[in-house]
This record gives sequence, structure tokens and C-alpha cells, in this order.
Amino acid sequence: MASSFEPRPDSDQPSSAIPGVPDLPADATPEQKDAHWFKHVYQGDRMPQLTIRAVVMGGILGMLMSISNLYTTLAIGWGFGVAITACVMSYVIWNGIRAATGGAASKMSILENNCMQSTAAAAGSSTGATIATMFGALLLLEKVPEGKTAADVASWSISGGQWWVVASFTFLTACLGVFLAVPMKRQMINHEQLRFPSGVAAAETLKSLYSESADAVQRAYTLLIGLLAGLIVGLLNTAEGAIAALDRFFTRIPIRLPETVNLPLTEWVKNNLWFGKTGVAYHAEISLLLIAAGIITRMRVSLSMFIGSAFLYYIVGPYLVKLDQKIPGSGWVANASAPGGFIFDAAQKSVDTVVSIDVVGGGTVLHFTRWSLWGGTAVMVFASLTTLALQWKVVARAFTSLFGGKKAGDDRLAAIEVPNSWMIIGLIPITIGMVVVQYVAFGIAWWAGLIAIAMSFILSMVACRSTGETDTNPIGAMGKVMQLTFAVLKPGQIIPNLASAGVAANSAAASADLLTDLKSGYLLGANPRRQFIAQFVGVFFGTLAIVPAWFLMIPNKAALEKYALPATQQWAAVAKVLTEGLHKLPDSAKYALLIGALVGIAIPLIERLVPKNLRGYLPSAMGLGLSWVIPFGNAFSFLLGAIIVWAWEKLSAKTADRYSVAIASGVIAGESLMKAIIAMTATALGFFASK
Repeated sequence: MASSFEPRPDSDQPSSAIPGVPDLPADATPEQKDAHWFKHVYQGDRMPQLTIRAVVMGGILGMLMSISNLYTTLAIGWGFGVAITACVMSYVIWNGIRAATGGAASKMSILENNCMQSTAAAAGSSTGATIATMFGALLLLEKVPEGKTAADVASWSISGGQWWVVASFTFLTACLGVFLAVPMKRQMINHEQLRFPSGVAAAETLKSLYSESADAVQRAYTLLIGLLAGLIVGLLNTAEGAIAALDRFFTRIPIRLPETVNLPLTEWVKNNLWFGKTGVAYHAEISLLLIAAGIITRMRVSLSMFIGSAFLYYIVGPYLVKLDQKIPGSGWVANASAPGGFIFDAAQKSVDTVVSIDVVGGGTVLHFTRWSLWGGTAVMVFASLTTLALQWKVVARAFTSLFGGKKAGDDRLAAIEVPNSWMIIGLIPITIGMVVVQYVAFGIAWWAGLIAIAMSFILSMVACRSTGETDTNPIGAMGKVMQLTFAVLKPGQIIPNLASAGVAANSAAASADLLTDLKSGYLLGANPRRQFIAQFVGVFFGTLAIVPAWFLMIPNKAALEKYALPATQQWAAVAKVLTEGLHKLPDSAKYALLIGALVGIAIPLIERLVPKNLRGYLPSAMGLGLSWVIPFGNAFSFLLGAIIVWAWEKLSAKTADRYSVAIASGVIAGESLMKAIIAMTATALGFFASK
């Protein structure tokens, strides 16, 4: 999911319309479009663009944002847009540097800032897609040896988890996506002029900032205020015991915020619905991050998440517990004096007995989401695949536009466009490296590795066109298509299944990110070759940050399991079902899978059939799916954020539209970055203390 600093342009607005530039005729040829852009828009040779300061600034901001997105992916299941946040922060920071130096530092040009955006986007988005999901799923599925605990299962000891594997796999898949995008740019952006709405929004944001209008500057500083608020809250609600120095500080100055607070009627729910137990993560978190995420996702998704989660915790979950109580060996024992007439005795639990709802935490917590993730995952997977199937014309055009027709254009662009020869030169070592890594680390035969790379090219085309036409990058669906493919090629093998999906997901994300940035550059008149170089360099920055951040934040399986892991759980669940079969699941989970699949198929179909003005009243498929993967407390916080922005819009729609996304984006970046830094610091201190 991506956030934007500016409202996205109206979908009916022609994507080729650039203010101040003469309109092209509707039947303009590719040659005319190229000549028109080169004459009226291009300014890449008239101002600085690919400068050291732009690349370094973008790389540093991208490194920070990659760590922030790693945390949000672990905590709530998705990453947020880097480009617009980075260009706003860069604009403000550089102006601060200029003020501090008395104007000795020259002003950064708009194309330098756009170049910085490309570097930051590559570093912040294109390198982290597989870390939390693919490698997280591998760690999540790793069995704990007998007599050991999850804390004994180190993240670098799992198959494919060594640091060099994580680094090379992350770097190579991101580079694969960058180079695969080369032949798509000229077709999709120059000739077809697809919208890429987030790219348009980024270009308009930069234009507003460089016009130095009061409105644009206010929004920029609003984002920084949100960033500061997120940093402060992320520090103040740090759990006790994370870092000893912080504990001593809060002992002297008691300003620590509690991590969670109980929800209303918690005791009533425990005694009347949950047999004296509590539900997993049934509390409100003292976190601005989740509330800010609700502000960005708005009411439809957030309300769908809350209703789905309430349905699970209050109705479906308790019903399944009652069914479990009738199963011999379930651990539930009749006791007339206990709430609901039953108590749980772990000693009475048979290891061979399959129940729906596990009781964890020493027999005190009902783990509803461990069961419900199967139904929730089915909703999201089938909704993604159905939406992709409904966009069959998009998929068809992805092939016909690239492989069919004459590739015409103004020869004057040859010196500034990225030549296809670069793609060939780049793909040769990338392909060799990918095949070697897949074979050595994941046991994928060379021919299967080549299939994974070839499939990545096809799936990246689909992802780029989907992003260009709908502003939605279906990397989840791309990963699932690859998992299905390798379930046939490598049946019964979880590791190749997840590794192949990681290749597709990361390369598709990188390709779409590059084209989104190139769309911004196209509207601003940037040199696309220099933008490509900035994106390629950004992959180095991102890999340099994300790999150590992963091992510091997630040193072992126990550290991973502290997060909600909605996206990671989804990847692991799909891999498990595809490789082990449904017989491993309780019957109730099989019904949940079936019902979830039907719901996931039905919602996109209904959305397609109902009038556009009524679609906002339908439940969100992603919201419903997530509601059965994340805990209730997260859904509650999302809804709180949606209610806040809804009330804000009622009071002042203009200011809500102008500032809500900016401040929420800043809060998310700030708090997630602080949480990631604290987690990494705690791991590093623990490592040195053990020496």
C-alpha cells in the first residue's frame, strides 16, 4: 500500500495533459509524442539532475525508509510510499542546511530532488519486499527442536537465512526488477502514456514545493511534525526491559506510556464468551502508527477490518471453542464452577488431538488468529487473483504492447533513454547470480531457477501495467502465481515455493517503482537514463541498510513472533497448504478456506457489477481478509484512525484533504523508524553483553 502527500489526480484526467504544454492530437503517433515531449517538456540538459548530493541524500533517506517499511510490514502487513515522503523531507532538510550555512549550499534543483526520489524509492521499497515476507515465512515455518525454544532458532541459521544469502537474494531480485523495466518504460510511459497516479502525485508535489507556495510549505512541515510525533511516541511506549538505559531514564522521569490499555467490557467478554480466558492481543495499543494507518486507509477498509475481527472474536471463535470442548483429549475439562462450565488443563491435552482454537500463554489465551488466518488468507489471495483476472485486458496489453507492433520514436531520444542493450548486459550477470543463489541456498535446480526468472519478467510486465492503469501493484498476487507454479514444478517443497515467490514479488515491486518514478521524471522533463542510474544505485543503499536491520530486529524466531505478521503469515499459510496438503488442517479451517475463497471471488465480481457510486458501501476484500489475520487490537486502532479522519472531514473537508495524509505519513515513518532502531539497538547490546 502506498500513501501520497498530494491527492491523486482524477482518474478521468488525461495522463498526457501537462500544464503549460500544447496538447497533442488524440491520434498522435509515437514519433509525434516523443518529439513533442523532447521539444516542450525535456529539461534534463538545462539543470543539474544526477548529482552526488542528490544520490547521497536519497540513499540516506531511502535507507531509513527501508527500515521503517520493514517494521510496518512485520507489524501491519504492508509498506508505505517512500517517494513523496522522501522528496518532501529532502526539500525541507536541504533548505535547513542552506539556512545553517548562510546560503553557502546552493539550492537543489527540481530534477535533483526527483533524482533523489528515485534513489530513495529504490532503497526504501524495492529491497525490502522479500525480507519480512519470504525470509520471515521461512523462519516462521522452521520447527523448534525438541527441548529448545523459539529463541534458540536463530534467523541466520535457517535454510537460506545466512547473511550472504539474504543480501545477495535481496540485491539481485531488486536489480532484476530494475533491468526488466527497461523495455517497458518507453512503451508504457512515452507512447501509451499510462497514468501512474502516484508518479503524477509526486511530480505535482515537487512542482508545488518549488513554487514555494504557502500551502505546499505548510504541508511539508506538517509531515515533519507528524514524523517528530511518531518518533516521540515510539520512544515513550517502549516496553520495559527492551533497553536498560531507557528503563533507568523512565525510572527517574516517569513519562513512559503504557504499551496497551484494556478495552471496555474486557472482563465481561472474558467471563461470558471466552470461558475465563483472554483473546490474543485483545487490547488497544498506545500507538500512533496504527491510528495513522487507519487515517490513510479510510473508513471502508478500516470498518471492514473491525467488523470482521469482531465477528471472529465474539461469535466464530467462541463457537469453535465450544466445539473443541466436546473433543476428547482437547484439554478442556468440565467444571461447573468455571465460566462457561469448562476449564483448560494442558496436562489433559493430547498431542494427537486436532482442535480449532489453540490455548496458549500457559492456558490463559485463546489464539483465534492462528485458526482464522486460513480463511483470511483465502479471502486476500482469491480477491487478488480475481481482480487480476478481471483485468485480463491489462494483462493482454502487457504482452501485445511489448512484443507486438513497431517500436518507433524520435531518434533524438536515443542519447537520453535507457537502451535495451543495458538490459541485456545487466541481465546476464543477474541471471547467473540468481540461478547460483537459488541452487546453493534453496535447492532449486538451474532449469527451475531460469523458469522463475522468466516468470518474473512476465509478472513484472503485468505488475507495471496494473500500477500504471490503476495505481495498484499486485505483488501479493504475483507471488501467489509463482507459488502455484512451483507447487507443480517442485511439489511438496516449502523452501523452493517461498523462494520463487520472493523472486517474483521483489522484481515486480522494483519494476513498478522504477516506472512510477520515471513517470514523475517524464512530467518534469528529467533525463530517464540518469534516473535509471539513480534507481540502480539506490538498490545498493537499500541492501546495505535492510540486511543488517533484518538480523538486528529479528535475531530469532521468538523475536519474529512478537509481531502481528499478517503478510508473513499469509505467505507461510499458502506455502504450507500448497506443499503439505489440506489434511494437516482441522475440518473447520478447511471450511474457512472454502468460504474465504468464495468471499474473495465474490467481492471483486460484485464491485464490478454495482454502480461506481455504490462501491464505497461494499465491504473491502482486503479489509475482511486482514481482519482474520491481524489481532483485534490492531483492527480497533485502524478504526479509530478512520473515525478521526471522518470527523475531521465533516468539520473541515478542505483541511482534512490537505493535511491528513501528510501528518499520517510522517507519524508512520517516525514511529516505525523509532521502533526499528530500538529493536536493533537492543539486539546489538545483547550481542555485545554476551561476549
